[in-house]
Amino acid sequence: MFDSILIANRGEIACRVIRTARRLGLRCVAVYSEADAAAAHVEMADQAFCIGGAPAVESYLRGEAILAAAKAAGAQAIHPGYGFLSENAEFAEACAAAGITFVGPPAAAIRAMGSKSEAKALMAAAAVPLIPGYHGDAQDAEALAAEAKGVGFPLLIKASAGGGGKGMRVVKEPGAFPAALEAARRESMAAFGDDRVLLERYLATPRHIEIQVFRDDHGAAVHLFERDCSSQRRHQKVIEEAPAPGLPAALRRSMGAAAVKAAAAIDYRGAGTVEFLVDGEGFYFMEMNTRLQVEHPVTEMITGLDLVDWQLRVAAGEPLPLTQEEITCRGHAVEARLYAEDPAGGFLPATGRLLHLALPEEGEGLRVDSGVRQGDAVTVFYDPMIAKVVAWGEERATALRRLDRALAQTEIAGVVSNVAFLRAMLAHAGFREGAIDTLFIEQHLDDLIPPRAGPSDKVLAAVALAEMRWRSRQAKAAAAASGDPHSPWQLTNGWRLNSETHSDLTFFDGEEAYLVSLHFRPEGLRLDLPSGQHPVQFAEVGEDHFAIRLNDESFRARVLRDGWQRWVLVDGAVHVLTLEDLLRGLAEHGAGEGRITAPMPGKVMAVLVQQGDEVSQGMPLLRLEAMKMEHTLTAPYDGRVESLTCAAGELVDEGSELAVLAEA
Repeated sequence: MFDSILIANRGEIACRVIRTARRLGLRCVAVYSEADAAAAHVEMADQAFCIGGAPAVESYLRGEAILAAAKAAGAQAIHPGYGFLSENAEFAEACAAAGITFVGPPAAAIRAMGSKSEAKALMAAAAVPLIPGYHGDAQDAEALAAEAKGVGFPLLIKASAGGGGKGMRVVKEPGAFPAALEAARRESMAAFGDDRVLLERYLATPRHIEIQVFRDDHGAAVHLFERDCSSQRRHQKVIEEAPAPGLPAALRRSMGAAAVKAAAAIDYRGAGTVEFLVDGEGFYFMEMNTRLQVEHPVTEMITGLDLVDWQLRVAAGEPLPLTQEEITCRGHAVEARLYAEDPAGGFLPATGRLLHLALPEEGEGLRVDSGVRQGDAVTVFYDPMIAKVVAWGEERATALRRLDRALAQTEIAGVVSNVAFLRAMLAHAGFREGAIDTLFIEQHLDDLIPPRAGPSDKVLAAVALAEMRWRSRQAKAAAAASGDPHSPWQLTNGWRLNSETHSDLTFFDGEEAYLVSLHFRPEGLRLDLPSGQHPVQFAEVGEDHFAIRLNDESFRARVLRDGWQRWVLVDGAVHVLTLEDLLRGLAEHGAGEGRITAPMPGKVMAVLVQQGDEVSQGMPLLRLEAMKMEHTLTAPYDGRVESLTCAAGELVDEGSELAVLAEA
């Protein structure tokens, strides 16, 4: 076994690898970008090196800088995590040339599976079932269009070099093929530096089932059962579970055997994942990820094994710790990916500083993997994952209940998150029954993302009382600093000479204004809300945390301030309100007539119109790249481009004006 290891990654996977390496007594070396100087994985490591600027291409994708850090630290091995250089054959070869062990498969295996086209050919030769499609070398648009007709519609265009939903487009009819091909190629080139694609018959409602495999230097290979990753949005996984619910035993055995056969076909080493699409009783090879997967904790929970431990042992030349017969599956595990994203806004990634972060406490049947802490920033440069919350139970129903309870205890303020969406998924009858396929989320969006409701009485009461308490603190501080701190004019209890006093506060939820009046009366506080008058009592139970009694109901709430925004956490839900600023007026509450603004921080990849152009509703105006995905901004109505305030290549903040349209 090694004495020291460098983790060539960041975030929760770097923290997770460090935990196992520490348990094995290894010295841990971290690398970080300038944006990650104070990150959790840097703090956990024994030694850390800065390897460049915030963009991944200037840091985590710089193999030479990572190798230089490993040599400087005397690291004997490099664990690449997932993403970044984890499936880069050139980096694996560079590690070997430098005399440093790459904790992953040989470069030849990475290359074989890195090209989806080559992978399909190898799997066909190994008699692993394939989806009908085109995986050839001809990549000109005309040839691909011709092949598309042979495959038939609907079909799927997929980046040959990538994964994670990037460079992927569903095409339902021939006329849409050219534009979809161009978009898939652009996104693939931006994400992987390779614009080659393959075509596959589109299976309308398949399940996405993957098999965890391991193979050592001595020819032994095993699988560690399957994971169901069918719960996806934009081709990216949201909830994963193991084992797959309702999978017939015979199909499970056949898929496990096919996955082991696939690993042997490319002389694989270490941990890998063979992904299949299941359609009825048939299954088809989709791809093989030559690395550890984000969702590996569910496999660890049902097997009781540490997959990073196995990776390190295999990389050090040791045999697999167990045979296939010795590996057992117990219970059920479910993982939810907790993201900074806005489900109601098309799952667009969100950025910002984590004003408050309270993740559930790990315990029996519950695990939390995270790489961020309260106060950290979620930036445009990296994946917006906040944490993975994993629950285990003797049966699936128990695991689901534990996961929902854990998410109910999760508190996030400062960035929009998908907590409520995840809980809606777990509560959905179809999901509870295990009736899941890759279109489940798309088909049930109206149930999973209900129409937005205005703030409840409890939310308005909490934000108004918190604001009053904050102003009271400010007044007390001013009184203490004054020349006469005992003057009745310095009292902060609402006292006024010969009159009852009240305070009026106006909060905005989008464009809707809500007036709240707090009345200081001898018998106690009264709140005037849009719904009527309510007696109220409250007490502080912690920083920004209140116990409130409104009418006859008692509840707790947390309220955080960020400029004029107020983040209110009540009953497991988060509400963002804006306090009216009488000095600035209301200009910032509206985007402005005809303004096209950036929905998130990102990079302008292309400006598709010119000033003075006539445009029609739905016509593409600009392409914006953010968090590795491409987003097209379209015209909201027929009109004319009055002005353009951005250029291709420009980095823009969320809310930045990009163009102005005059409506026809």
